[in-house]
Amino acid sequence: MLDERKKKILQAIVEEYINTAEPVSSGSLVKRHGLDFSSATIRNDMAHLEEIGFLDKPHTSSGRVPSAKGYRYYVDELVKEDNISLEEIKYIQSKLQTKVNEIEELTKIATSTLSEITHYTTVAVGPKNNMQMIEEIKFVLLGSRMVMVVIVTDSGLIKETIIKFDEDITETQVDTLNTFFNSKLKGKPLDKIDKPMEEYIASELNYSIGIIKAIIEQINKIVEEDNEMYLEGANKAFDLPEFKSMKIAKNFINLIDTKEEMIELLNSGVAEDINVFIGDENENEQLKDFSIVTFKHTMGNKDLGTIGIIGPKRMDYSKVISVMKYISKKLNETNKE
Repeated sequence: MLDERKKKILQAIVEEYINTAEPVSSGSLVKRHGLDFSSATIRNDMAHLEEIGFLDKPHTSSGRVPSAKGYRYYVDELVKEDNISLEEIKYIQSKLQTKVNEIEELTKIATSTLSEITHYTTVAVGPKNNMQMIEEIKFVLLGSRMVMVVIVTDSGLIKETIIKFDEDITETQVDTLNTFFNSKLKGKPLDKIDKPMEEYIASELNYSIGIIKAIIEQINKIVEEDNEMYLEGANKAFDLPEFKSMKIAKNFINLIDTKEEMIELLNSGVAEDINVFIGDENENEQLKDFSIVTFKHTMGNKDLGTIGIIGPKRMDYSKVISVMKYISKKLNETNKE
Protein backbone atom coordinates (compact mmCIF):
# COMPACT_ATOMS: atom_id res chain seq x y z
CA MET A 1 0.00 0.00 0.00
CA LEU A 2 2.82 2.41 0.86
CA ASP A 3 6.13 2.83 -0.93
CA GLU A 4 9.37 2.74 1.08
CA ARG A 5 9.60 6.52 1.40
CA LYS A 6 6.09 6.88 2.80
CA LYS A 7 6.75 3.98 5.18
CA LYS A 8 9.81 5.76 6.56
CA ILE A 9 7.89 9.02 6.90
CA LEU A 10 4.93 7.36 8.65
CA GLN A 11 7.27 5.47 10.99
CA ALA A 12 9.10 8.69 11.85
CA ILE A 13 5.81 10.54 12.50
CA VAL A 14 4.46 7.81 14.78
CA GLU A 15 7.70 7.57 16.76
CA GLU A 16 8.06 11.36 17.00
CA TYR A 17 4.49 11.73 18.25
CA ILE A 18 4.95 8.91 20.77
CA ASN A 19 8.02 10.71 22.15
CA THR A 20 6.68 14.28 22.22
CA ALA A 21 2.85 14.07 22.30
CA GLU A 22 2.94 17.08 19.97
CA PRO A 23 1.68 17.25 16.35
CA VAL A 24 4.56 16.49 13.98
CA SER A 25 5.72 18.92 11.28
CA SER A 26 7.88 18.20 8.23
CA GLY A 27 10.60 20.40 9.74
CA SER A 28 10.82 18.34 12.94
CA LEU A 29 11.15 15.14 10.88
CA VAL A 30 14.08 16.59 8.93
CA LYS A 31 15.80 17.83 12.11
CA ARG A 32 15.30 14.85 14.40
CA HIS A 33 15.02 11.80 12.17
CA GLY A 34 17.63 12.47 9.51
CA LEU A 35 15.28 11.68 6.64
CA ASP A 36 17.09 12.15 3.35
CA PHE A 37 14.13 13.86 1.70
CA SER A 38 13.33 17.52 1.17
CA SER A 39 10.76 19.27 3.39
CA ALA A 40 8.56 19.72 0.33
CA THR A 41 8.61 15.99 -0.44
CA ILE A 42 7.82 15.16 3.19
CA ARG A 43 4.94 17.67 3.22
CA ASN A 44 3.48 16.16 0.05
CA ASP A 45 3.73 12.63 1.45
CA MET A 46 2.21 13.75 4.77
CA ALA A 47 -0.72 15.24 2.83
CA HIS A 48 -1.17 11.95 0.99
CA LEU A 49 -0.96 9.94 4.21
CA GLU A 50 -3.66 12.19 5.65
CA GLU A 51 -5.78 11.76 2.53
CA ILE A 52 -5.73 7.94 2.81
CA GLY A 53 -6.54 8.06 6.53
CA PHE A 54 -3.15 7.30 8.12
CA LEU A 55 -2.74 10.77 9.65
CA ASP A 56 -5.03 13.35 11.25
CA LYS A 57 -4.52 17.10 11.32
CA PRO A 58 -5.53 18.78 14.60
CA HIS A 59 -7.44 22.02 13.99
CA THR A 60 -5.05 24.14 16.05
CA SER A 61 -1.80 22.92 14.48
CA SER A 62 -0.06 22.71 11.14
CA GLY A 63 1.44 19.34 12.16
CA ARG A 64 -0.05 15.88 11.88
CA VAL A 65 -0.75 13.06 14.35
CA PRO A 66 -1.23 9.35 13.61
CA SER A 67 -4.79 8.11 13.22
CA ALA A 68 -5.92 4.72 14.54
CA LYS A 69 -5.42 3.41 10.99
CA GLY A 70 -1.90 4.85 10.98
CA TYR A 71 -1.09 3.19 14.30
CA ARG A 72 -2.47 -0.10 13.00
CA TYR A 73 -0.23 0.00 9.92
CA TYR A 74 2.73 0.92 12.13
CA VAL A 75 2.07 -2.01 14.50
CA ASP A 76 1.48 -4.51 11.68
CA GLU A 77 4.24 -3.45 9.29
CA LEU A 78 6.79 -1.08 10.82
CA VAL A 79 7.22 -1.66 14.54
CA LYS A 80 10.64 -2.80 15.81
CA GLU A 81 10.32 -5.82 18.10
CA ASP A 82 13.85 -5.70 19.53
CA ASN A 83 13.42 -2.44 21.47
CA ILE A 84 14.66 -3.83 24.77
CA SER A 85 17.96 -2.97 26.45
CA LEU A 86 20.45 -5.33 28.06
CA GLU A 87 19.66 -3.74 31.44
CA GLU A 88 15.95 -4.44 30.95
CA ILE A 89 16.67 -8.04 29.94
CA LYS A 90 18.77 -8.56 33.08
CA TYR A 91 16.08 -6.97 35.25
CA ILE A 92 13.35 -9.23 33.81
CA GLN A 93 15.56 -12.28 34.29
CA SER A 94 16.25 -11.40 37.92
CA LYS A 95 12.56 -10.85 38.69
CA LEU A 96 11.32 -14.02 36.99
CA GLN A 97 14.02 -16.20 38.53
CA THR A 98 12.22 -15.84 41.87
CA LYS A 99 11.17 -19.31 42.99
CA VAL A 100 7.42 -19.46 43.49
CA ASN A 101 5.11 -22.39 44.08
CA GLU A 102 2.00 -20.91 42.48
CA ILE A 103 1.28 -19.75 38.94
CA GLU A 104 -0.73 -16.85 40.42
CA GLU A 105 2.35 -15.49 42.18
CA LEU A 106 4.46 -15.75 39.02
CA THR A 107 1.73 -13.92 37.07
CA LYS A 108 1.72 -11.11 39.65
CA ILE A 109 5.51 -10.76 39.40
CA ALA A 110 5.37 -10.66 35.58
CA THR A 111 2.58 -8.07 35.67
CA SER A 112 4.44 -5.74 38.02
CA THR A 113 7.70 -6.17 36.07
CA LEU A 114 5.96 -5.24 32.81
CA SER A 115 4.54 -2.10 34.41
CA GLU A 116 7.91 -1.11 35.92
CA ILE A 117 9.71 -1.31 32.56
CA THR A 118 7.07 0.19 30.27
CA HIS A 119 5.62 2.72 32.78
CA TYR A 120 2.08 1.81 31.70
CA THR A 121 -0.82 0.29 33.60
CA THR A 122 -0.74 -3.51 33.45
CA VAL A 123 -3.51 -5.96 34.22
CA ALA A 124 -3.69 -9.75 34.34
CA VAL A 125 -6.37 -12.39 34.74
CA GLY A 126 -6.06 -16.05 35.60
CA PRO A 127 -7.16 -18.90 33.35
CA LYS A 128 -10.83 -19.74 32.85
CA ASN A 129 -12.14 -22.48 35.12
CA ASN A 130 -13.36 -24.60 32.20
CA MET A 131 -9.77 -24.68 30.92
CA GLN A 132 -8.33 -25.98 34.21
CA MET A 133 -8.38 -29.64 35.14
CA ILE A 134 -8.51 -30.72 38.77
CA GLU A 135 -5.28 -32.49 39.70
CA GLU A 136 -6.06 -33.10 43.37
CA ILE A 137 -8.56 -32.18 46.06
CA LYS A 138 -7.24 -32.43 49.60
CA PHE A 139 -9.39 -32.31 52.77
CA VAL A 140 -7.55 -31.69 56.06
CA LEU A 141 -9.32 -31.94 59.43
CA LEU A 142 -8.54 -28.85 61.56
CA GLY A 143 -10.99 -29.54 64.39
CA SER A 144 -14.09 -31.55 65.19
CA ARG A 145 -16.19 -29.15 63.09
CA MET A 146 -13.64 -27.56 60.76
CA VAL A 147 -11.97 -28.76 57.55
CA MET A 148 -9.55 -27.11 55.14
CA VAL A 149 -9.99 -27.88 51.43
CA VAL A 150 -7.16 -27.39 48.92
CA ILE A 151 -7.80 -27.73 45.16
CA VAL A 152 -4.79 -28.02 42.87
CA THR A 153 -5.22 -27.72 39.09
CA ASP A 154 -3.02 -28.93 36.25
CA SER A 155 -1.92 -25.34 35.57
CA GLY A 156 -0.47 -25.03 39.07
CA LEU A 157 -3.33 -22.89 40.36
CA ILE A 158 -4.11 -23.49 44.02
CA LYS A 159 -7.45 -22.64 45.61
CA GLU A 160 -8.10 -23.19 49.29
CA THR A 161 -10.83 -22.56 51.83
CA ILE A 162 -11.89 -23.36 55.38
CA ILE A 163 -15.27 -25.05 55.97
CA LYS A 164 -17.07 -24.89 59.33
CA PHE A 165 -19.82 -27.40 60.10
CA ASP A 166 -22.80 -27.39 62.44
CA GLU A 167 -22.06 -30.98 63.43
CA ASP A 168 -19.00 -33.09 64.18
CA ILE A 169 -16.96 -34.69 61.40
CA THR A 170 -14.41 -37.44 61.97
CA GLU A 171 -10.97 -38.20 60.52
CA THR A 172 -12.46 -41.31 58.89
CA GLN A 173 -15.11 -39.22 57.16
CA VAL A 174 -12.43 -36.82 55.92
CA ASP A 175 -10.38 -39.72 54.52
CA THR A 176 -13.48 -40.96 52.72
CA LEU A 177 -14.11 -37.47 51.30
CA ASN A 178 -10.53 -37.34 49.99
CA THR A 179 -10.89 -40.71 48.26
CA PHE A 180 -14.35 -40.00 46.88
CA PHE A 181 -13.79 -36.47 45.57
CA ASN A 182 -10.51 -37.38 43.89
CA SER A 183 -11.97 -40.49 42.25
CA LYS A 184 -14.94 -38.55 40.86
CA LEU A 185 -13.35 -35.18 39.99
CA LYS A 186 -9.66 -35.72 39.21
CA GLY A 187 -8.98 -34.81 35.58
CA LYS A 188 -12.26 -32.94 35.24
CA PRO A 189 -12.67 -29.15 34.73
CA LEU A 190 -13.07 -26.97 37.82
CA ASP A 191 -16.55 -25.92 36.76
CA LYS A 192 -17.84 -29.53 37.02
CA ILE A 193 -18.33 -29.16 40.79
CA ASP A 194 -21.98 -28.28 40.52
CA LYS A 195 -25.34 -28.64 42.35
CA PRO A 196 -26.20 -32.19 41.19
CA MET A 197 -22.85 -33.28 42.65
CA GLU A 198 -24.14 -32.29 46.11
CA GLU A 199 -27.10 -34.69 45.95
CA TYR A 200 -25.02 -37.42 44.34
CA ILE A 201 -22.33 -37.32 47.03
CA ALA A 202 -24.89 -37.25 49.84
CA SER A 203 -26.59 -40.39 48.50
CA GLU A 204 -23.32 -42.22 47.75
CA LEU A 205 -21.60 -41.50 51.06
CA ASN A 206 -24.67 -41.58 53.24
CA TYR A 207 -23.45 -38.46 55.06
CA SER A 208 -25.82 -35.85 56.40
CA ILE A 209 -26.92 -33.41 53.72
CA GLY A 210 -25.72 -30.62 56.06
CA ILE A 211 -22.10 -31.74 55.78
CA ILE A 212 -22.20 -32.27 52.02
CA LYS A 213 -24.10 -29.03 51.40
CA ALA A 214 -21.51 -27.03 53.39
CA ILE A 215 -18.65 -28.66 51.45
CA ILE A 216 -20.14 -28.06 48.01
CA GLU A 217 -21.21 -24.49 48.80
CA GLN A 218 -17.77 -23.52 50.07
CA ILE A 219 -15.91 -25.23 47.24
CA ASN A 220 -18.18 -23.50 44.72
CA LYS A 221 -17.37 -20.14 46.31
CA ILE A 222 -13.67 -20.47 45.63
CA VAL A 223 -14.22 -22.09 42.23
CA GLU A 224 -16.43 -19.19 41.15
CA GLU A 225 -13.58 -16.80 41.88
CA ASP A 226 -12.78 -17.28 38.21
CA ASN A 227 -10.19 -15.06 36.59
CA GLU A 228 -8.63 -13.33 39.56
CA MET A 229 -7.58 -9.90 38.30
CA TYR A 230 -4.32 -8.13 39.16
CA LEU A 231 -3.70 -4.46 38.42
CA GLU A 232 -0.34 -2.69 38.54
CA GLY A 233 0.69 0.91 37.88
CA ALA A 234 -2.77 2.47 37.52
CA ASN A 235 -1.35 5.74 38.89
CA LYS A 236 1.22 5.84 36.04
CA ALA A 237 -1.56 6.64 33.56
CA PHE A 238 -2.20 10.03 35.14
CA ASP A 239 1.36 11.17 34.34
CA LEU A 240 0.53 10.99 30.62
CA PRO A 241 -0.67 14.17 28.86
CA GLU A 242 -3.78 12.44 27.47
CA PHE A 243 -5.10 12.00 30.98
CA LYS A 244 -5.35 15.75 31.54
CA SER A 245 -8.68 15.32 29.75
CA MET A 246 -11.33 14.69 32.42
CA LYS A 247 -13.30 12.55 29.97
CA ILE A 248 -10.35 10.25 29.23
CA ALA A 249 -9.38 10.04 32.90
CA LYS A 250 -12.95 9.19 33.91
CA ASN A 251 -13.27 6.52 31.20
CA PHE A 252 -9.99 4.98 32.35
CA ILE A 253 -11.12 4.83 35.99
CA ASN A 254 -14.48 3.33 34.98
CA LEU A 255 -12.71 0.79 32.81
CA ILE A 256 -10.31 -0.56 35.42
CA ASP A 257 -13.12 -0.59 37.99
CA THR A 258 -15.29 -2.86 35.81
CA LYS A 259 -13.78 -6.28 36.39
CA GLU A 260 -16.15 -8.19 34.08
CA GLU A 261 -15.39 -5.96 31.07
CA MET A 262 -11.65 -6.11 31.70
CA ILE A 263 -11.72 -9.92 31.91
CA GLU A 264 -13.76 -10.17 28.70
CA LEU A 265 -11.36 -7.82 26.94
CA LEU A 266 -8.23 -9.65 28.05
CA ASN A 267 -9.67 -13.02 27.09
CA SER A 268 -10.57 -11.93 23.56
CA GLY A 269 -7.08 -12.27 22.10
CA VAL A 270 -5.45 -15.10 20.15
CA ALA A 271 -3.33 -17.45 22.26
CA GLU A 272 -0.27 -17.59 19.99
CA ASP A 273 0.20 -13.87 19.47
CA ILE A 274 0.74 -10.48 21.00
CA ASN A 275 -2.70 -8.91 20.50
CA VAL A 276 -3.03 -5.18 19.86
CA PHE A 277 -6.42 -3.43 19.96
CA ILE A 278 -6.32 0.25 18.97
CA GLY A 279 -9.01 2.82 19.73
CA ASP A 280 -12.22 2.12 17.81
CA GLU A 281 -11.14 -1.49 17.19
CA ASN A 282 -12.42 -2.01 20.73
CA GLU A 283 -16.21 -2.45 20.75
CA ASN A 284 -16.60 -0.74 24.12
CA GLU A 285 -17.23 3.01 23.65
CA GLN A 286 -15.14 3.76 26.75
CA LEU A 287 -12.08 2.25 25.03
CA LYS A 288 -11.98 4.41 21.89
CA ASP A 289 -9.24 6.64 23.36
CA PHE A 290 -7.10 3.70 24.49
CA SER A 291 -4.99 0.88 23.16
CA ILE A 292 -4.86 -2.56 24.77
CA VAL A 293 -1.94 -4.94 24.19
CA THR A 294 -2.18 -8.49 25.56
CA PHE A 295 -0.49 -11.86 25.49
CA LYS A 296 -1.57 -15.27 26.72
CA HIS A 297 0.49 -16.79 29.50
CA THR A 298 0.70 -20.42 28.41
CA MET A 299 2.60 -23.62 29.06
CA GLY A 300 2.28 -26.04 26.17
CA ASN A 301 -1.48 -26.25 25.54
CA LYS A 302 -2.37 -25.01 29.03
CA ASP A 303 -3.89 -21.56 29.44
CA LEU A 304 -2.35 -19.89 32.50
CA GLY A 305 -4.09 -16.55 32.03
CA THR A 306 -3.61 -13.29 30.14
CA ILE A 307 -1.39 -10.28 30.83
CA GLY A 308 -2.07 -6.92 29.20
CA ILE A 309 -1.24 -3.23 29.06
CA ILE A 310 -3.76 -0.38 28.90
CA GLY A 311 -2.56 2.98 27.65
CA PRO A 312 -3.30 5.83 25.28
CA LYS A 313 -3.34 5.27 21.52
CA ARG A 314 -0.01 7.16 21.63
CA MET A 315 1.53 4.12 23.27
CA ASP A 316 5.16 3.15 22.71
CA TYR A 317 4.17 -0.01 20.82
CA SER A 318 7.76 -0.92 19.98
CA LYS A 319 8.81 -0.95 23.64
CA VAL A 320 5.62 -2.65 24.86
CA ILE A 321 5.68 -5.43 22.25
CA SER A 322 9.43 -6.04 22.68
CA VAL A 323 9.17 -6.33 26.47
CA MET A 324 6.02 -8.47 26.26
CA LYS A 325 7.65 -10.90 23.85
CA TYR A 326 10.66 -11.30 26.13
CA ILE A 327 8.57 -11.74 29.29
CA SER A 328 6.33 -14.25 27.49
CA LYS A 329 9.41 -16.22 26.42
CA LYS A 330 10.88 -16.20 29.94
CA LEU A 331 7.56 -17.26 31.51
CA ASN A 332 7.38 -20.21 29.14
CA GLU A 333 10.94 -21.21 30.05
CA THR A 334 10.16 -20.85 33.77
CA ASN A 335 7.05 -23.03 33.50
CA LYS A 336 9.02 -25.81 31.80
CA GLU A 337 11.63 -26.01 34.56
